Amino acid sequence: MSPREANGRPLIHVRGLTKLYQMGSEEIRALDGVDLDIVRNEYVAIMGPSGSGKSTLMNLLGCLDSPTSGEYWLNDRQVSRLDDDELARVRNREIGFVFQTFNLLPRATALHNVELPLVYAGAPSGERLERARAALRAVDLEDRATHRPSELSGGQRQRVAIARALVTEPSIILADEPTGNLDSKTSAEIMSVFDQLYHGGNTIIVVTHEADIAAHTHREVLLLDGKVEHDEVTRAAPGPPPAPPQPVP
Repeated sequence: MSPREANGRPLIHVRGLTKLYQMGSEEIRALDGVDLDIVRNEYVAIMGPSGSGKSTLMNLLGCLDSPTSGEYWLNDRQVSRLDDDELARVRNREIGFVFQTFNLLPRATALHNVELPLVYAGAPSGERLERARAALRAVDLEDRATHRPSELSGGQRQRVAIARALVTEPSIILADEPTGNLDSKTSAEIMSVFDQLYHGGNTIIVVTHEADIAAHTHREVLLLDGKVEHDEVTRAAPGPPPAPPQPVP
C-alpha cells in the first residue's frame, strides 16, 4: 500500500489546473491541466527545469494566485474559487511558507519575526510569545530569540523562517528552494530540520531543481511544459518516530 492509500483522503486535491498569462499578443500556458493529490504527512518534491511551471504551481498551491481554470481543493475546501481576501485568510491559517530569501524583518528579533503570523491572526500577546518560543525550540534556536537577522548566520535565519512557518500549525509547509542561498553543509543541516518536522507529522512540499534536496523527500513530482511528466513514490515513508524509552521502575 502506498503512503497515499494508507493516509486516505487527500489534503490537496487538484484537477485540470491551468494557468494562462498574456504576454503582449502571445498567450503563455504556464500550467496545462495538472492533476495532483497530496495527503497528510507526505513529503513531496516538486521538480522541473526553468519554465516547467513549478513556480506557478507553487503559487497556486500556496494560494498566492488563482488558476485560469480547473479545481484546487485544500483541506476539503475549494480554494480555486475564492477571492483575494478569502485566499489571504486561507494562507494565514493553512499554509506555512519558507522562501530561499528568508523574508525576515531586519529590525525585528527572531522571536518577533516568528510571532508575526499570529499577530495577523489576532492571537493574544501571551499566546503569541509562548507559541513563537515553542516554534524556535522546534528548530533548535530558542537561545537566539532576541537576536536580529544581521546577528544570525544564513542557516540560522532559515531556521527562523521555518519556525515562522510552523507557528500557526498549518496544514502544509511549502518550501520554495529553501537551501538556494546556503552552502552545501548548511543546506544539509536545514534539510535535516525538514526531515525532523516530517517525522513529527507535518506535510511538507519542497519546490526544488536540485536532486540532492529532492532525495530527502519520499515522492517526486516532475513538471515539464506545464504538465506532470511523472509522479513517483521514490522510497517508502518511514513509520512514526520511536517512543522515548520508559524509565526503569
